[in-house]
This record gives sequence, C-alpha cells and structure tokens, in this order.
Amino acid sequence: MMSKFYFGGDSGNISSDDEDNLPYPEALPRSDFLKPSFDAPSYLSTLSDRHQTLEDLRSDLRERSQALSKELLDLVNTNYEQFLSLGSDLKGGEEKVEDVIVGLLGFKRGIEGVKTMVKERKREVDGLLEEKKGVGQEIAVGRRLLELDARLEELEDKLMVVSLGRTPNGNEDTWSDSEDEGDDGDEDDGSDGSTSISKLQRLVLDCRRIEHLSVNIGNDHPFVVAQQSRILRVRNTILLDLSTALKQTAASKEDGKSRLIRLLGIYRDLDAAEEAVKVLRDLKSQ
Repeated sequence: MMSKFYFGGDSGNISSDDEDNLPYPEALPRSDFLKPSFDAPSYLSTLSDRHQTLEDLRSDLRERSQALSKELLDLVNTNYEQFLSLGSDLKGGEEKVEDVIVGLLGFKRGIEGVKTMVKERKREVDGLLEEKKGVGQEIAVGRRLLELDARLEELEDKLMVVSLGRTPNGNEDTWSDSEDEGDDGDEDDGSDGSTSISKLQRLVLDCRRIEHLSVNIGNDHPFVVAQQSRILRVRNTILLDLSTALKQTAASKEDGKSRLIRLLGIYRDLDAAEEAVKVLRDLKSQ
C-alpha cells in the first residue's frame, strides 16, 4: 500500500481530494536490474529523488522478487522434461573430456619431441659449421705453406743454394735473360764482376717476403720450423753477396758513392744495417 506524500506546512490543511491527485512513482524498470555493472548500493543511491517512502520501496522490491520466483517456477514446470533429461544428456561427458585431455597431452609430447629434434639438429649444424670453418682455415694455411716452399725454392735457385734433398736448377741464364733486362743502362749493373744493385734488391725483397709469410703462418708451425735452416741459409747467402758488393764498392775510387748509398739502403731493407756497419769497420781496420 502506498504511503502518503509529505510536504511542508500543516498536514491538516490537505484534503483527501488533494491526496488522490498526487503523482504515484513509476515502477522500477526491469532493465535496470539486468545491467552487468548493477550494484545495489549504487542503484539505491540514485533513487533519492524518488517520491516514495523506504517502506514502500521495500514492498515493491519484495513483490518483484516474488514475481521472479513465480516466473522461475513456471519456467521449470514448463521445461520439466528437459530438466530431467539434462543429467542423462551430460552422462559420458567425462570420457569425452578425458579423450580431449589425452589428445592434448599427446600433442604436447609431440611438440616437445619436435623441439628436442630441432635442438639436436641445431647442435649438429653448428658442429658442422665449426668443422667447415676449421677445414677452411687449414686449407688456407696449406696454401700459404705451398707458397712458402715455392718462394723459398725459387730464391734458392736464384742464389744457387743447395738444400737438403734437392739441388738448384743451375740455370743462371734464366736470371740473366728475364730479370737483368731492366738493368740495361744502370750505372751499377755490376760490369766489374760484382752483383748488380737491382739483383740484390730483388733478392732481398724475395727474402723479406718469405720471412713475412713465415710470420703470417706462425713461426711455431712444424713446417715453418723445418724450413728455418733453409731461410737462414738464403739470408746468409744474400748477406755474403751484399758484403762482397760493399767491399768492392768501398775499394772503388770512381763513382762508388752512389752505389755505396744504395747498398746501405738494401742492408736496411733486409733489416741488417748492423751487418753493413760491421763490414765497413772491418774494411777501415785493415
């Protein structure tokens, strides 16, 4: 039952006709209760301007709750058979869920197996790549070793140096024909019987290349260690030729200054300037 509305002033002055003419509050819309964000305290706070007493509001909500209960009961009675068969319809669902779980576990094991296989293949590929890299490095070292031996052998032939297990080609004409062509017109061409400056420069250049190649390969490499005696032999031979040329130039009275300077430069190129000083000191002391 709706209560009276109260306004300011003496209540005795309000007639029954005026009470019947007062507006009644509208019913609460059902959609307000169906919102996902519905919150009872917040919703009640929005009804502060509603012309309805708290008791009437409680009664309205109670009636609405009873109506909902009746609707639910009618729904159950209408679909009674469906509710009864609901349990039987769900029967056996555990087996299907179990089958799904087993399938998922099998799929997971398959994925783990593939991951393990990929990791193994990755390790295998990494190992093969490292092996390929090592083989490439060994091939490069082998090529440098062959180059070292070839250059050393060529220099020995030029110097007519005999190494263990081999003899020089002994073809001195090859040197003269191929490399002395550039010495024509050289004032220091060795026409007095001494080795020409150009020949000595080329010999020193070849020797330095061999020494640099040995360092590049590694002086501790077994092959390089085995060739040290050959390298030392050709170096000493070149120093001997330089010493002979330096002595002949120092003894020469004519046009010897320019040749002497070039010889000292060749000694410097061979990193043997001390040897030149030693030769000159010996000549001075004689």
